[in-house]
Amino acid sequence: MNPENNAIVKSSRKGEYEQAELFQGSYRAHRLMRYLVFLLPVILVSVLVFTACREREEDEDEDLIEFGMGHLLDNAELQAFGEKLFFDSNLSTPSGQACATCHGPEAGWSGPDSEINAKGAVYEGAVKGRFSDRKPPSAAYATYSPVFNAMLEEGELLFVGGNFWDGRATGYLLGNAAADQAQQPFLNPVEQNISDEKEVVKKVLQSDYSDLYHKIAADIWNIDDISACEDLNMQFGIIGLALAAFEHSDKVNAFTSKYDYYLRGKVRLTPQEEKGMDLFRNKGLCAECHPMDVLEDGTPPLFTDFTYDNLGMPANPDNPWYTMDKSFNSEGSEYRDPGLGGFLKQLPHYAMFAEESLGMHRVPTLRNVDKRPSPHFVKSYGHNGYFKSLEEIVHFYNTRDVLPLAGEVDDPRPGINCWPEPEIAQNINLDELGDLELTDEEEDAIVAFMKTLSDGYELPDN
Repeated sequence: MNPENNAIVKSSRKGEYEQAELFQGSYRAHRLMRYLVFLLPVILVSVLVFTACREREEDEDEDLIEFGMGHLLDNAELQAFGEKLFFDSNLSTPSGQACATCHGPEAGWSGPDSEINAKGAVYEGAVKGRFSDRKPPSAAYATYSPVFNAMLEEGELLFVGGNFWDGRATGYLLGNAAADQAQQPFLNPVEQNISDEKEVVKKVLQSDYSDLYHKIAADIWNIDDISACEDLNMQFGIIGLALAAFEHSDKVNAFTSKYDYYLRGKVRLTPQEEKGMDLFRNKGLCAECHPMDVLEDGTPPLFTDFTYDNLGMPANPDNPWYTMDKSFNSEGSEYRDPGLGGFLKQLPHYAMFAEESLGMHRVPTLRNVDKRPSPHFVKSYGHNGYFKSLEEIVHFYNTRDVLPLAGEVDDPRPGINCWPEPEIAQNINLDELGDLELTDEEEDAIVAFMKTLSDGYELPDN
């Protein structure tokens, strides 16, 4: 074939290909437009359906409100019944010890005896000579503690909630940690020493306020005759819940401190208190464990995060637990309080974390931390009451890791040239206390601020 003719044929075929490709491109574009016209309504409908579903889910989430325990803890009749129980000194064996014996309102619902606080800080039970191993924590604001649980914070395992210093009142039984706690002292042989739950119920039924027991059982639980009820757990459970309800009332959780009124704009803090407030939040790191802001639901600050810490606190040499009969304390003076770790050993699902929790105790609320009936009344601080003033414990927080241990100096003067060795040297919190570099003036300012947290503040007349 002539090369020129061959070139013409190639050119001709190229043109045909170009025309074919142009036609096919036009056809594909046409088909694509048809698909788009068809798909566009489908996409729009899908988007609308998805959006509607999301809005419905959000609306449903907004409609879901946590039920909580308010239907019980805020019940006025249940609170009134709980108040009777709280102050009844016949609810012990022998009679003579009430909840208020160790949790007096005049001392911020904690230990009301200045002489006891000044020494061992642990209160004697109904049976003479029997003592527990820890000082009584405040009963105020205890109902806000969540049910005992574990959570991860930046990879660190934290135990939160529960009641008692070691968290053993979990809230698993009655739905509220304070309610679980309220039941236990009745049956503890070193506290109210009642033989069993049935005997507690019997004593309440024989009290001069038993009509309240009958009424709230009928009104709330639809039990016609609580004395004839064959469910002992129900009978005893109502008693625990009633005590928690009273502890949740405005009489106990008053939120009437100077700081509360400051947050409401009704009073101003002094310059020293304001300085202490700033130090509390920032340099002093106090607010890391004692949050000072209003909660998301509007609840005023509780000044505890309900977690657990080993502060490296010394043992209290005056603790009467050391002299208790070996049937109660087999270790005698060698006893060291295991705190949270001791409780976790009893829980199969958390027992593997017991060792790393030894010496930890629940972070107490700082509300009413300086509440006392008179200026010279002694309060004690820490799970064993080692410290006898706010000034002492703030200075310990500030200098624990600065001063040497008492065994390393010739003339040990705790708080001046040394600190005693910690009761449990494992798992000590080294991040938020120990060497805060606070001046004496700054320590005093923090103490001044903490003194604004006592309920019962009277607003000045304007």
